[in-house]
Amino acid sequence: MIIKKAEYVISSPTIESCPKPDRPEYAFIGRSNVGKSSLINMLCNNNRLAKISVTPGKTQNINHFDIESLHKAGAKKITKWYLVDLPGYGYAKTAQTTRKGWTKMIEDYLRKRETLVNVFVLIDSRHEPQKIDLEFVNDLAGWKVPFTLVFTKADKEKPGAVQRNVRAFFDEMLKTWQFLPQAFVTSANTKQGRDEILKFIEEYVENPDNLPAKLY
Repeated sequence: MIIKKAEYVISSPTIESCPKPDRPEYAFIGRSNVGKSSLINMLCNNNRLAKISVTPGKTQNINHFDIESLHKAGAKKITKWYLVDLPGYGYAKTAQTTRKGWTKMIEDYLRKRETLVNVFVLIDSRHEPQKIDLEFVNDLAGWKVPFTLVFTKADKEKPGAVQRNVRAFFDEMLKTWQFLPQAFVTSANTKQGRDEILKFIEEYVENPDNLPAKLY
């Protein structure tokens, strides 16, 4: 997949104010400071697309980006889809009333957005399994929302440690899960995992009837 265009469209405080659901959507979410904006910019090859901040919790609404892609160089058919940047979860310094509003907004989007194809759940590969991440993927299973795991910041830790942390996360999931989701190990700095994620997206953008299999 070749990204020809990636532009910010709108930041929506509710699902009702999101753009018309007329194309496939791929959402990205994770704990605050997991590297979500950097990953989105890396995928779209545009370092100015999603705003990167040193302050966790900067994303507060449902952000839609208009994407136009080609299957390969020289192809004439342009495919349109939305990349959706969702607020991070688990940022304790945000006011409780604000966190509750975010929680409802995120859940409404994930459960009600009819054109949502897949959710990429970002996990920091430098750390051992975190309870909040495991709880969130369990919530997605309960809501029957297809998702994929993306382990970020792989360049910030030794490869062996990254592999151990990824394996440990799956070991925790296997305590209650029969099947495991697909996963990618990534680095926004080295672009590790970029081609694999774009190929995954392309498979369903180009073949909308071939949706990801649910694991539950």
